[in-house]
Amino acid sequence: MTRKLPELLTGFAVIIASAVFLVYALGASGTVTTSGYPLRAQFSSIGGLTVGADVKIGGVVIGHVADERLDPNTYAAIVRLVIDDGIKIPDDSSAAISSDGLLGGDYVSVSPGGSNNMLASGQSFPVTQSAINIEDLLGKFIFSMGGASSKTSAPAQGSAGGTPANPAALSPAPAQ
Repeated sequence: MTRKLPELLTGFAVIIASAVFLVYALGASGTVTTSGYPLRAQFSSIGGLTVGADVKIGGVVIGHVADERLDPNTYAAIVRLVIDDGIKIPDDSSAAISSDGLLGGDYVSVSPGGSNNMLASGQSFPVTQSAINIEDLLGKFIFSMGGASSKTSAPAQGSAGGTPANPAALSPAPAQ
């Protein structure tokens, strides 16, 4: 009986620590704790972009995606970005959804413009580019290749009952 008491206490400690971790994880999920100023971007499609994804200029992280919602009137995806306070973005800049390679996650890439006027808190990017769907591109490529190869793979038929149009195809190969 004395040996079971330390094992029971260890088991209860593990269960309590797991419960505390679970409560913390559930409470922190879906929130981004970045300070900065908000900007908006409107996209027709955001693909796999998620809340918490990075916002980058030239590959350097300058903020995060804070919120995503659907405009019920235009059915466009409205993305709220939080940009670090020390970074000012020209008002003629553009935002595009990019990917970190084939297996990487999506992020918002900002291409700064040349204006001397900067976007103020709450303003929107004037130009955006939606996410590119890799599966759709691959599907179009495969079907375009399949259509082209089926047109050229049919044997040429002559007019005389299915004989080849090339008479040299009927003669035997020369001996070497």
